[in-house]
Amino acid sequence: MRLVTYRDSVEAEARLGAIAGDLVLDLADFGVVEGIPFPSTMLEFIDLGPQAVAAATKLIKDADGIFPVGTTRPLANVTLLAPIPRPRKNVFGIGLNYTEHVAESAKSLDTSVELPRQPVIFSKPPTCVVGPNDPILHNKTITQQLDWEVELAAVIGTRAKGVTRADALKHVFGYTVMLDMSARDCRRAGQWIYSKGQDSYAPMGPCIVTADEIPDPQTLDLYLTVNGVEKQRSNTAYMLFKVDELVEDISKGMTLEPGDVIATGTPAGVGAGRDPQEWLWPGDTIVATVDGIGSLRNPVVDAS
Repeated sequence: MRLVTYRDSVEAEARLGAIAGDLVLDLADFGVVEGIPFPSTMLEFIDLGPQAVAAATKLIKDADGIFPVGTTRPLANVTLLAPIPRPRKNVFGIGLNYTEHVAESAKSLDTSVELPRQPVIFSKPPTCVVGPNDPILHNKTITQQLDWEVELAAVIGTRAKGVTRADALKHVFGYTVMLDMSARDCRRAGQWIYSKGQDSYAPMGPCIVTADEIPDPQTLDLYLTVNGVEKQRSNTAYMLFKVDELVEDISKGMTLEPGDVIATGTPAGVGAGRDPQEWLWPGDTIVATVDGIGSLRNPVVDAS
C-alpha cells in the first residue's frame, strides 16, 4: 500500500488515506463500511501492527477499484501532509553513509576521510518535519550555507530492542522520502543537531510505501534536483550500512518504537561538496525522488 496523511480542506483534520490510482481512499471511512475499525491517523494504524496492513491490503485488492460512495477523494483535490506529521520522538539521522559522500565531506566539511566503522547517528527533532510542497525556511541571519540531501527513510512498525540483522527488516513498517536539510555553517563544536534540526529541515513524503511492496530496500534509485537541475543521483545499494544494519545497530542501545523514523543517509552531490560550493536561497525549489516511492517537492522561502 501507498499510505498518506491528507486534508481535504483547510479546516479539515488530517486523516489517513491509501492511494488507489488517482484517488485517496479514506481508510477509516472504508473500514466503517467493511466492518473493520481502521483508525484515522498514520501512527494509530502503525500501532496496530502487520495484521492491519494485511487486512487493509486485502480489502483494497478485493474492491478492485470500486469503493463505497463517500470513501474516496480525488488525489488532485486533497493536500498531502507529511505521512507522520509529528513523529513521537526525534528522527534518527545517519551521516556519511555513502562512500562518495564521505570523500566530498572530508574535502569540504572537515570530516574524516576514513570510512566510518560504525553508523554515524545524529538527531532531528519532530519540529523539523514538514510535508510535500511545504516551505523550507531560509533565515539569512542564521545561515548562509543551506544545503540539500535526498534520503530514503525507514519507518519502524514494531518495537525493536537488541534485534539481529537477520530479523531487523521484520520491524520495518515501510519507507518514505526525506530531505535532510543542513545549515552547514551552524555546526557547533562538531555537533550537528542545530545545523540539521531547525524548523522545516526534514521534509517528508509524499507517502509511506509499506514494506511488503519493497522487500529489498537496497535496490532503489534516489536523486534530487534544484530548480530542475540534477544534483544527486545514486542507488541505495551503495549505502555503507544497509537498512537492516542500521536497525540492528540503533536497537542495541536505544529502543526503536512504532512510528520511529530512520533517515538512512545521502549520496554525493550535496552543495557543500561542489566546486564552487552551491547553497540554497529563497526562490529555489528542491525535488527529491526515491524510485518506487515518489517525489517530494519543497520551495525555499525567506524566513528572516
